[in-house]
Amino acid sequence: MRRLAAALAVALTVAFALVAAGPRADASQVAAGFSTSYERIPGADGIGIGAVVLTPTGQGDGPFPLVVMPSSWGVPNVEYVGQGAKLATAGFQVISYSSRGFWDTGGGIDIAGPPTVADVSKVIDWAAQHTSADTSRVAAVGISYGAGTSLLAAAKDPRIKAVGAMSGWADLIRSLDPNDTVALQAVAGLLALGNVTGRPGPEMAALQTKFVTGDFDGAIAEAKQLSPVRSAATMVDNLNANNPAVFLANAFEDSIFPPSQYTDFFTRLTTPKRLLLAHGDHATPEASGAVGLPNETWDELAGWLRHYLTGADNGADREAPVQVKSQRGTWRGYSSWAAVGQEHTSYLTKAGALQGKEQSGWSRSIGAGVPTVADSGVALVSGALQGLLTIPTGVVTPLVSRSFAGVWSGPAVDQKTVVNGAPKLHVTVKPSAASTSLFAYLYDVDALGVGSLITHKPYTLRGATPGRAVPIDVQLEATSWEVPAGHHLVLIVDTVDPRYLGRSVVGSTVTFSSPAGDPAWVSVPVAA
Repeated sequence: MRRLAAALAVALTVAFALVAAGPRADASQVAAGFSTSYERIPGADGIGIGAVVLTPTGQGDGPFPLVVMPSSWGVPNVEYVGQGAKLATAGFQVISYSSRGFWDTGGGIDIAGPPTVADVSKVIDWAAQHTSADTSRVAAVGISYGAGTSLLAAAKDPRIKAVGAMSGWADLIRSLDPNDTVALQAVAGLLALGNVTGRPGPEMAALQTKFVTGDFDGAIAEAKQLSPVRSAATMVDNLNANNPAVFLANAFEDSIFPPSQYTDFFTRLTTPKRLLLAHGDHATPEASGAVGLPNETWDELAGWLRHYLTGADNGADREAPVQVKSQRGTWRGYSSWAAVGQEHTSYLTKAGALQGKEQSGWSRSIGAGVPTVADSGVALVSGALQGLLTIPTGVVTPLVSRSFAGVWSGPAVDQKTVVNGAPKLHVTVKPSAASTSLFAYLYDVDALGVGSLITHKPYTLRGATPGRAVPIDVQLEATSWEVPAGHHLVLIVDTVDPRYLGRSVVGSTVTFSSPAGDPAWVSVPVAA
């Protein structure tokens, strides 16, 4: 596999170089360009790292600001060569490499453990000795696994002055086990891809053994132990002290690393920072840009790097720190995440309405463990359809069985309303089983009852006392969604979703209630 990856890297870098170079220039012209080479770089604990090195040409002898690009999970070092060609032509020294344990890089997959993070610093060390890089001006840039690795490296290595983290995670366990509900399709897909394209290290091997043998509680417990050192959210103080300029981008429907863990992380940063959120699934907003195609996320990131690594006065530091794109393609900018929407609270009623007046003292029960026609779609597919083709995950709300789901409908809006931010649900539930999973969905529904999924979130009660009522708070995922005039919002809560490892028991029940003094409500943030 290492020889195959090396050959692939050389072939694709040559191809990208030819494309990027365009028509042959006259010999008398001196044009900015780049050269490419495939290198073996010593990594942490002596492993070999397979890397594509892109060096500026026709732009003097340097030194050039350095962009280090660790690859995504299961993807080789050619992942960023198209974008790397653009950056090298613009005067950046670029090193794109296969992450530890994958393809042509040695070692085992340690799920962004300390050795994987240390590899970033080893690549910077190598660049200082073997390229024209200025290692006082370094950016760590990546998608997905490369994004998480880049954030962790910036918390450790003060030479990293800028970060581009797209479709990544800041909190690993919160991403893959949201509210104690394993993202089954995402986790299974990651494990399968890791085994096909790499070599699991001890941590991954132990986790997947528990996972495939059905020891889910053991796998979750072990993942929770591994997560803190692999989550930039636990290292915010280090990042703030090192003060790199942090550029975050994600998709609202990301089925692996959902956006709310990024928004919370972004809010805690005191560094120069930018957050871009658009519709799509994992990596779909920026994937085309990685190979060099026109892409608005990468264009914004390139300007960010030019400003913070070269000092270019291009206005990157004066743009709105938070920028969100609705499903209709409209970008809106804000000074902070808290400013994206104003909370509008509606109360749940026994009759299935969402209304402005509080209603307490009611309860209603549903059967658990039986799926309804409401669900969050298929990981990596449904979100991509929304982002790329504007095809939402839909439901016909009259067909949702009220025997197995709670359904609450709001009034039709009289003008376009932009749901902007993370809706919240508060309700009291009484399960008849010790473990029950709940899935909350918020839909944009037309006059015929046909709904488009705006956002959702799972929530699992584990170790509950059967028959005992408990209040729960569920923050649904962040979104930016334009609800047309005449449409209305519908909240659905059921107990099964195929994307997740649910714990609901067939034959058990869940009772929703709105006790006096603690009414059930949903809060929807709306753009001003």
